[in-house]
Amino acid sequence: MNIAQLLVPDFSLILCGYLICRYTLLNRPVWDHVDSLVYYFLFPVLLFHSIVKSPVDWRATSSLMGAGLTTGLGGIALAYSLPYLPWLRTRIDPREHAASAQIAFRFNSFIGLALAERLAGPQGVLLMAVLIGVCVPLFNVAAVWPMARHGQRGFIRSLLRNPLIIATVSGLAANLLGFRIPAWLDPALSRIGAASLALGLLTAGAGMQFVTLTRAKTLAVALLTIRHFLLPLIAVALAPLWHLDAPQTAVLLVFSAVPTSSSAYVLASRMGYNGAYVAGLVTLSTLLGMVSLPFALGVLQ
Repeated sequence: MNIAQLLVPDFSLILCGYLICRYTLLNRPVWDHVDSLVYYFLFPVLLFHSIVKSPVDWRATSSLMGAGLTTGLGGIALAYSLPYLPWLRTRIDPREHAASAQIAFRFNSFIGLALAERLAGPQGVLLMAVLIGVCVPLFNVAAVWPMARHGQRGFIRSLLRNPLIIATVSGLAANLLGFRIPAWLDPALSRIGAASLALGLLTAGAGMQFVTLTRAKTLAVALLTIRHFLLPLIAVALAPLWHLDAPQTAVLLVFSAVPTSSSAYVLASRMGYNGAYVAGLVTLSTLLGMVSLPFALGVLQ
């Protein structure tokens, strides 16, 4: 497998999004609306359609779910432990850590689905959708919890209104009940899914910011090391323990090495924290994904 050939098309879209947002009339306000369209409509439709259109072999995918949750819990534990490590305790601001801990374990679903589709076709999309369904609720709770401890409340309602959670849970329920997409509706939903992947990658590029990357360097290095180096190592160690097959292992490695969620800075800002710093970490994570994905899919696999 030519890893560069696999990754270049998707990261080219990210670069296009960055250049279009910075150097054309299609600037930040335009992309804010595009991001909302993808997040609240296109992407949930893709998740629902991907889960419903193919029967989920729960027995076969249970190992992947377990490996994904274990990998995620490892990232959460490592991120939460940073302020308690003796050599880092005095160099990390607790408030900055509360806002940015999510960088270490959240993942960009847009990029993950796009790469899963290129690696394993429809089966890869289904496997990644299953991981999203079981991991997004946990990761959202873990992202909000440190900030909630500093005085913010009301995050349960936000979790229950998350469109990704609604789409995946309803898709899994429909799959269990035997619901199938009508043949006449399938082409339209497929086109919506394709549009969500392309626009999701473009919005990831449009959201990149470089201004704040020099702030709180120790914390940034620690979180990005977890996201792009330690999590792939955890994933590759867990794959044989959970008896994953080749497509499941590839999807798990993508899941462990993709850039962090592009919505992390929005969550931090809405809860009254330094969203600009988190946006800088999201930008650097997007760039580091061009290193960690070849590392995971090429070297480790």
